[in-house]
Amino acid sequence: MNDQNQKFEVIGGKLLNGTVRVSGAKNATLPIMCAALLSKEQITLKNVPNIADIRTLLAIFDHLNVKTSFRDNTVTIDASNLSTNKIPEDLICSMRASILLLGPLLARTGEANLPFPGGCVLGKRSVAAHTLALRKLGAEILDETQKLHLKVNKLQGTTVIMPELSVTGTENALMLASITPGITEIRLAAAEPHVQDLCHFLNSMGAKITGIGTHFLIVEGVDSLHSTDYGITGDYLEAGTFAIAALVTKGELKIEGIDVNQLDSFWEKLDEAGANYKLEKESVIISPSKKLQAIRSLRTAVYPSFATDLQAPMAVLLTQAEGESRIFETLFDGRLSYLIELEKMGAKVQILNPHQAIVNGPTSLHGVPVASSDLRAGAAMVLAALCAEGTTEISNIRYIDRGYENLDQKLTTLGANIKRC
Repeated sequence: MNDQNQKFEVIGGKLLNGTVRVSGAKNATLPIMCAALLSKEQITLKNVPNIADIRTLLAIFDHLNVKTSFRDNTVTIDASNLSTNKIPEDLICSMRASILLLGPLLARTGEANLPFPGGCVLGKRSVAAHTLALRKLGAEILDETQKLHLKVNKLQGTTVIMPELSVTGTENALMLASITPGITEIRLAAAEPHVQDLCHFLNSMGAKITGIGTHFLIVEGVDSLHSTDYGITGDYLEAGTFAIAALVTKGELKIEGIDVNQLDSFWEKLDEAGANYKLEKESVIISPSKKLQAIRSLRTAVYPSFATDLQAPMAVLLTQAEGESRIFETLFDGRLSYLIELEKMGAKVQILNPHQAIVNGPTSLHGVPVASSDLRAGAAMVLAALCAEGTTEISNIRYIDRGYENLDQKLTTLGANIKRC
């Protein structure tokens, strides 16, 4: 599945019809798996996506003397014998989420000594939010220049004002605070659905977290966390991707297994575009739209604003919408590079600067060889290929495999002509 040289070959113009169930959210699963290390009892996680990043994290756990099993989208984790053995640097450096080991290792062993995490092609991400929060809770920062080496001095609940609305920084603070004596207030906390899912998971283990879903979390530290059986929330980003796939192919698609409230900003933009859809309790039905209209401004920001991870997929929709749409990416410097690939396919785009672009439509896309520059850009290339004339060859699909479980198989079931080669 993760062969470095594999490609997708897509013959466009096929309607997508039927029902698809989204997988568990990658961005929720990774921190929840790390939080499982906080307990000495067995943890069972269900609805776990079988993707490359999950398998990499399980390989890291193996080096920490953590017993795991992974079968039929269920993971069991037994960290009763957790030890701070040296983890191969290539594993840590292969994905950004490895930074989520800091909080659990400090809580369980009193020390965390890791290489800088990697795996992100969207520009350098600061670790300042992590080190500030962990220092406030009582960790001593021994090194944050050559590596991340932290050691517990004396843990004590406190007020942590995050320097930014950092998702993983908030998650590390939550994990350490959960078993830190006293009351911890985390202000300016991230509130994304995956952060909320981590909070619910920790509470199912016996943690005491309130304010879930807000930017002000209160954590009452407990002595220990116990075993639990927990189901990961559905991936709202995958749901958004499939919704766009249906719209650009003019198909009829029911997407199941999601909390539709997690996508409020996405639905609002679909309304502006004139998309035809119907929300149900845990699903959405996407129907063919007579005409798609341009969006005045697609501006990404932290949750609950429009998700940066849906910006590239939405740009494909905008190539099929009538008029001029403006994109404003506020979070990452390298996120608009995929537009060059879309332009190869015939899209009319203008990149104004690293954060702003204009898309004019509607445009007939045509199949050409293109590359996936990151996870969500890869999904965008697949969406463009689905509605393009002819055959599109997409390289670097290893990025796609990091976040989408069996994307090609799910699309094939719905009527797409896509194969891995």
